[in-house]
Amino acid sequence: MVITTTIPDHRAGELLHYTFASRYAGAPVPKFKMPEKSIPKEAAYQIINDELMLDGTPRLNLASFVTTWMEPECEKLMMASINKNYVDMDEYPVTTELQNRCVNMIAHLFNAPVGETETAVGVGTVGSSEAIMLAGLAFKRKWQAKRKSEGKPYDKPNIVTGANVQVCWEKFARYFEVELKEVKLSEGYYVMDPVKAVEMVDENTICVAAILGSTLTGEFENVKLLHELLTKKNEETGWDTPIHVDAASGGFIAPFLYPDLEWDFRLPLVKSINVSGHKYGLVYPGVGWVVWRTKEDLPDDLIFHINYLGSDQPTFTLNFSKGSSQIIAQYYQLIRLGFEGYKNIMENCMSNARVLKEGIEKMGRFDIVSKDVGVPLVAFSLKDSSKHTVFEISDSLRRFGWIVPAYTMAPDAQHIAVLRIVVREDFSRSLAERLIADIDKVVKELDTLPSRESTKAAHITATVEEKQHTEEEVLARWKRVLAAKRAGAC
Repeated sequence: MVITTTIPDHRAGELLHYTFASRYAGAPVPKFKMPEKSIPKEAAYQIINDELMLDGTPRLNLASFVTTWMEPECEKLMMASINKNYVDMDEYPVTTELQNRCVNMIAHLFNAPVGETETAVGVGTVGSSEAIMLAGLAFKRKWQAKRKSEGKPYDKPNIVTGANVQVCWEKFARYFEVELKEVKLSEGYYVMDPVKAVEMVDENTICVAAILGSTLTGEFENVKLLHELLTKKNEETGWDTPIHVDAASGGFIAPFLYPDLEWDFRLPLVKSINVSGHKYGLVYPGVGWVVWRTKEDLPDDLIFHINYLGSDQPTFTLNFSKGSSQIIAQYYQLIRLGFEGYKNIMENCMSNARVLKEGIEKMGRFDIVSKDVGVPLVAFSLKDSSKHTVFEISDSLRRFGWIVPAYTMAPDAQHIAVLRIVVREDFSRSLAERLIADIDKVVKELDTLPSRESTKAAHITATVEEKQHTEEEVLARWKRVLAAKRAGAC
């Protein structure tokens, strides 16, 4: 009888029957070099998933304005289009059409002077950072063209903003060689002062950038007053300095909650507006939008025409390839919710922000620095920071899962430190009440601990005493050595 045995080929067919019983659970994770050999898909998934568990929970990240929840139906649409490269407009003409529809809807929402069936001028971007870069480039190029035609120098452009602008404005200024002239803040006034801003405008100013929803406090800057003052200065000087509105956070809030507030294309000097679809546009990151008042406000020489993807395609973006998912998701939200749905969501957000504000005020420990009109958030500072700081409160809240940022204001108000809670669509009243209770608990716990300053003073005192004690021991030891030498010499 012939007896046969099968010798398993471990190299060719290692099966992962139980993930944590495999050798991959005990192997070091690749960090610098690509591993030489492949690993099973189950192991790769588990390794990455385990590390990601240490990230914060997005819905409890109250530092972020970015959307953290969408309906399952929209997520299905996003996953179905995740392999579509948006730039292939000829291959994906419907996706391009959906982007154009979004631009039209947003332009009408911002009261652009276009007819009911007229195509608006704008483009989808990877967040408001790219949108701001594109708008800034349009202003710079138009200013340069005018200066050249007048035979004047065109090498020192500047933008006037408040010191409270988001860092993307600093990036634009540095990357594209534009001077950033910032209106400094002051205690109690944490947005750009329109009077001071217009005073800083000169013949080299390509635009004044106003913020509809400051990152620091959520406050809307007074675009209408800025417009009035700038119009008067333009008439006096013969300049035509325009306005750009950075509505990254407030663009999907103001039309629904404050329809009578004049900040958009109703003001003639407002030539372009950016907004973040992934903030209160209610889309996962990252998608932004920039729209121009008219075609004349976007120089033709900034638009490229390509044909190597199948047909002539105009394009005005900083990056080439990008996903289609967020564009499709934005269109879904616009038609799914409509004006009524967005209005209801923003009202709920504002209502929950008021609950937070009232609960924090009742503690008697904090001053509210955010305003009632603006982005639904609550920014607040300690009335007394001599014993403990907002940074300690922020650190302690992480124990309960909350991510609440603490930061200092921009110049010249950097001596003010605040906490900020951003209220998004998925932040319910019950979560607001829970957060209030946890803040109260943290503050009371900190009351029982020595202050950071007293702890620091105690540490310094202990160090000094230890040093003195050590010096005394060394001195006593040398005295004994000298005494012993003398005794030996005698």
